[in-house]
Amino acid sequence: MEPMKRGSGRKPMSDINVVPYIDVMLVLLIVFMVTAPMLTQGIKVELPQAVTDPIDLKDQEPLVVTVKKTGEYFVELGDARDEALGLQAVSDMVVTILKNKPKTPVLVNGDSQVMYGSVIKLMAALQQSGVADVGLITDLPQ
Repeated sequence: MEPMKRGSGRKPMSDINVVPYIDVMLVLLIVFMVTAPMLTQGIKVELPQAVTDPIDLKDQEPLVVTVKKTGEYFVELGDARDEALGLQAVSDMVVTILKNKPKTPVLVNGDSQVMYGSVIKLMAALQQSGVADVGLITDLPQ
């Protein structure tokens, strides 16, 4: 007579089935690929073209002030803002932001068709708000 065996005699399975993990990763990749273009929002302007050196932002999120062709001002920091502001409101918002984060870089995103006076008024308001350096955003010539 044979001695009685316990269980079925199979060894315990120590492998991990990775197929479900691959499926999840592919789904996440598709989700990120679809949502990534939606994250780059902002005010649509036609930028002037110029050959310039890029500004080193030192891994800081910049404060972008946009001037549309119509002369309207918009302030963007982090999430996009679709609300047009007056020059005084822009100045007040910049002062508030710079109180909290004094090293925040300030960039002007002006349409190439905007009147020169609108950009100069904005630059003067930013200077009065305590902004030492202002960068201008341009596109590379085609």
